[in-house]
Amino acid sequence: MTKIIDLQSYRMIVLEKRIFGPWQKRFGETCGLKTRLSDLSNKVLYYLAQPGETSSLAYYELIMGVLDFGTASNFHYLSNENKMAVVDIHLFLADQVRFEMMWRLKWVKAFETRKFGLIELVQNFKHIKTTCRENPPELAESNPDYHAYTKLTYGDKEVFIRRMLQKALEAFTEKI
Repeated sequence: MTKIIDLQSYRMIVLEKRIFGPWQKRFGETCGLKTRLSDLSNKVLYYLAQPGETSSLAYYELIMGVLDFGTASNFHYLSNENKMAVVDIHLFLADQVRFEMMWRLKWVKAFETRKFGLIELVQNFKHIKTTCRENPPELAESNPDYHAYTKLTYGDKEVFIRRMLQKALEAFTEKI
């Protein structure tokens, strides 16, 4: 008897493996096509929130998989235009991961990218980044620095939150 193959399902499985296969090896956790930042474990989130080359490679794995640019080891062989696209998306995603970490600490209120999947964040990067600029995260009133935050100008508030990264990383270690 002939087997009927659902071509669409097969394509989705291949796509999922291409995008998240390296992460499954790296983190030992499974992600899917609809995975959002809020679905990531605290361990993965903490790893990605770390500044530096180690976390950069994980971002490149995701971004290059979504954009079908090959593996992260091929980054240096990309055209300058594609390299810049990967780096821009990486920096954007790193901010969003850090905002998610701060949200889990109850340091910030909900932020724009919580409603998007990781793949969508990469594919629609330019549009979503613009939306995020118009609606930056806000510091939660429960944060001890909230009073100082309220006195800042609109543009300085997001910078203030970004400067909290080291404190957030230290506080988040308790959740791992």
